[in-house]
Amino acid sequence: MAKLAEEMNPEGSQYQILLSCPFGISPSQVSVDFSKSHDRVPHPDPDLEDSISQVWEKRAQGNSSLFNGQKFRYGSYSLDGDGGSGGTNEVQHVCLRLGLTDYRTFVGTNLSSLWEKFLVTSQDDSIRCRHTSSPLGNGAVIETSDKKIIVLRRSNNVGEFPGHYVFPGGHPEPTAVGIDYHQLENNVQTGELLNKKVTQEMFDSIICEVVEETGIPASSLSPPLFIGISRRELNVRPAMFFFVKCSHHSDDIPRLYSSAEDGFESTQLHTVSLDELKMMTSRMPGCHHGGYALYELMLQRLKNIKETSVSAKEDDT
Repeated sequence: MAKLAEEMNPEGSQYQILLSCPFGISPSQVSVDFSKSHDRVPHPDPDLEDSISQVWEKRAQGNSSLFNGQKFRYGSYSLDGDGGSGGTNEVQHVCLRLGLTDYRTFVGTNLSSLWEKFLVTSQDDSIRCRHTSSPLGNGAVIETSDKKIIVLRRSNNVGEFPGHYVFPGGHPEPTAVGIDYHQLENNVQTGELLNKKVTQEMFDSIICEVVEETGIPASSLSPPLFIGISRRELNVRPAMFFFVKCSHHSDDIPRLYSSAEDGFESTQLHTVSLDELKMMTSRMPGCHHGGYALYELMLQRLKNIKETSVSAKEDDT
């Protein structure tokens, strides 16, 4: 069920829950509306807009490996519930409204020291963040066969939150589905096909990120379930989160991690209990702290279902 952020978090929290799907939803329940209409709107202040190039150039001078890659931009979402026949009001289908942005604009808006100046005063989230790049990140809450959760400690060489704890993840990639720029859609069928490809990339990309960052083979991972979207308060960075089960015992994970393709992005891998994970959240970026909150909501929902089932059986007897 979708909930407003202020309903779920105390004032001053590090994150906002934009969307919660505590049952976990599959690719068949998610669609994407990929359109230029969801792209970033340039800010009317020309000096602020010019600062994007200035921030990027300054960052690039200090890092020769910086690459201006394309990213999907998070615009907003729409959803459908069950219509009330069962009275659960649970999400049955989510449509993600995505545009296109790039890393340069992300660095120059969201990661800029001027990031708050790009925001618009509005209760409508899509209006409030209309001038920010807001690339959509992703993360996976991975549960091992012995119910431990996998957490990485970020390298000191990464651009965002070095040394912090995070769930494995990254970004869905436009280039993975052949998108370098917006193309004029000649017909509805072409647009629908592209939207389906982008939707699948949302799910395929998180498995790729997990494999690359942890070394766990894809064959050992369950199909990911989408559990929601969180956004850190600092520079309004959005990320979608998934729940994934791993068939390996937690004792096996360090060995697999030692051969991870993207192991350089992190310095340590931890497999932790739920209580240990909760203690780590103070050292997580806000959007990943929000990912933990989404996982907690999922666990609470499962607990409620179990308790209801037990109660119903007792009533029958």
